[in-house]
Amino acid sequence: MSAMERLIPMANPRSPRLEVIASRGFYDWLGAESVSLAVTTYQAGKLLLIGRQDNGRLGVFERTFNRCMGLWGNGQTLWMTSRFQLWRFENVWAEGVSHGGFDRLYVPQAGYTTGDIDVHDIAPDADGRPVFISTLFGCIATTHPRFSFDPLWRPPFVSKISAEDRCHLNGLAMCDGRPAYVTVCAQSDVVDGWRDHRRDGGCVIDVESGEIVATGFSMPHSPRLYRDKLWLIDSGNGYFGYVDTQTGQFERVAFCPGYGRGLAFFGDYAVVGLSRPRHEEASFQGLALDDELSKRKAQARCGLQVIDLKTGDASQWLRIEGGLIEELYDVVILPGVSRPKALGFKTDEIQRQVWFDDSGEVSSWTGTDK
Repeated sequence: MSAMERLIPMANPRSPRLEVIASRGFYDWLGAESVSLAVTTYQAGKLLLIGRQDNGRLGVFERTFNRCMGLWGNGQTLWMTSRFQLWRFENVWAEGVSHGGFDRLYVPQAGYTTGDIDVHDIAPDADGRPVFISTLFGCIATTHPRFSFDPLWRPPFVSKISAEDRCHLNGLAMCDGRPAYVTVCAQSDVVDGWRDHRRDGGCVIDVESGEIVATGFSMPHSPRLYRDKLWLIDSGNGYFGYVDTQTGQFERVAFCPGYGRGLAFFGDYAVVGLSRPRHEEASFQGLALDDELSKRKAQARCGLQVIDLKTGDASQWLRIEGGLIEELYDVVILPGVSRPKALGFKTDEIQRQVWFDDSGEVSSWTGTDK
């Protein structure tokens, strides 16, 4: 099977196209692992769902959500952050049901309005509440029935919760339904102070103790606990690896030919999201990643890299070309899903579809009898 590509033209024929090109084994890898992928894009505001068509080609389904970033999923439920709202999606089709070649339909069932607090990573806690990072306010937070958010924790070196993005708190690693570790770009306590320490100021913090467990990173992202290791992406240096939380040593596993954000695991594999840095912005200038790419005679890519955890090799890859999408933020693996799709708000499709339990059972009335 040759490298596959999927062209998705936009409504305006003069608009950029979404062109997805994958390695020859990418389709077969999805099938062998029985998974599909969900990806958020930052600037383009797209939720991409990547699965397998019956004709042996990739199926890429997209929906538009303004600045969608943080993403969490388990096959049945998706949590996603956007510019000023959080969304919980649920698959409304029963197990084994498929329509038009799709086997999951994710519908936005609940939304929370936060305002533009720059929400990055998100995950549900043990009680199902969304726990998320507000990067603007530099804290871990959850939803509140009245306010935009309910602060749960902030780094010990940050003296107050304020809308100043002091340390660029961005990544969240959960353990047993509780926040365990976070990543920040610097230990700064002044407005926008993290930008002065982009090359080596990044660190990992133990949420429970408040202690710094590893330092010296360049704009780290996407901490995740998997198989008793704390993994992350040292984005500004271009490496994926894991942290020894006892010594603080970072073990590099693989080089990422792009600005890494988004990390998911399944079996013996990690899926890393890659972006093209915005060199017109000062935040992405002068990073060691540029030197590494130049040394390797490579250009930054936008796409996904599937890394074999046993060897550190990129066993599969997917690239996004065409100019529509330059940056990814997060990626999740959807186990047991072949080809998913979702509903959004840009068309009236969501108005015309209704689901209910048609088993004939009626819920018991729990009000007071008259």
